[in-house]
Amino acid sequence: MKLSVVMPVYNERGTLLQVVERVLAVPLEIELLCVDDGSRDGSREILAILAKQHPQMRVYLQPQNMGKGAALRRGFQEASGDFVIVQDADLEYDPAEYPVLLEPLIQGKADVVYGSRFLGSGPHRVLYFWHSVGNSLLTLLSNCLTNINLSDMETCYKVFRREVIQSIPIEENRFGFEPEITVKVAKRRLRIYEVGIGYWGRTYEEGKKIGWKDGVRALWCLLKYSIKEPAVSAQAAYDSIPQPSQKSASSTGN
Repeated sequence: MKLSVVMPVYNERGTLLQVVERVLAVPLEIELLCVDDGSRDGSREILAILAKQHPQMRVYLQPQNMGKGAALRRGFQEASGDFVIVQDADLEYDPAEYPVLLEPLIQGKADVVYGSRFLGSGPHRVLYFWHSVGNSLLTLLSNCLTNINLSDMETCYKVFRREVIQSIPIEENRFGFEPEITVKVAKRRLRIYEVGIGYWGRTYEEGKKIGWKDGVRALWCLLKYSIKEPAVSAQAAYDSIPQPSQKSASSTGN
C-alpha cells in the first residue's frame, strides 16, 4: 500500500525541514509531492536540497503564486499511490495520524476520509473564537446543501482513493478547494468517513495565512458548486472513476 502525500508550500522555510522529517518518518510506503507555490523566502532552495536527500520526495514549482487549490491540482495529477492525502507544510497537523486516517480506506469502507478537529480526544491548541464560529457556520451550511453530516468541512486532512481524486476536476485556485471538493464528493454519493485528529493551530504572527476574505470565498463556493454541480447516482459516479494505472515517477519535477 502506497500513500501519496501532496504538500502545497508557500513561504514555509521555518517549518519545512521538520514537516518533511515527520512525513517521511511515518512507517508507510510514502511518496511526498511538494508543490511550491511561488515562495520567495528560500523555501524553494530548501525543497531542492531535501529532494536530493530523499528519493521518495518530488518537488514541483509553480511559475508564480497561484493558490492552494492550484498547487493541490498539480500534486493530485502527479500522484501514483493507492491513496492520496493533503498535508499542509505548517505543522498544524501531525503526519503521525496517517495510519488512523487510512484505516477506513484500507478496510474498503470509504472512498474519502476527513480528519475532524472536533471529534475525538486529541490535543487542540486554543486559539481564535471567531475562526471557530466561521468554521462551524461554513460546515453547517455545507451540510445543509449537501445533506451529509460532517463536523469539520474546512479540515486540511482529507484522504482519497487516488482514482477518486484524479477523477474529480478541481477548479478553485485558492482556499475554495475545501468547499468545492466537499460538494463534489457529496454530489457523487461517495462513501465519506470522519476520524478525530489533533490540531496544533498557528497564530497570524506564526504564519497563519487564511483570513476572513477566504471565508467569504468559501461561502460563495458552497453556493456556486451546490447549484452548478449535478448530482449523480452512486453507480454512475463509480463508473466515471478510471481503473488504477501505474504511473512513472521521477525524483524531481518542475
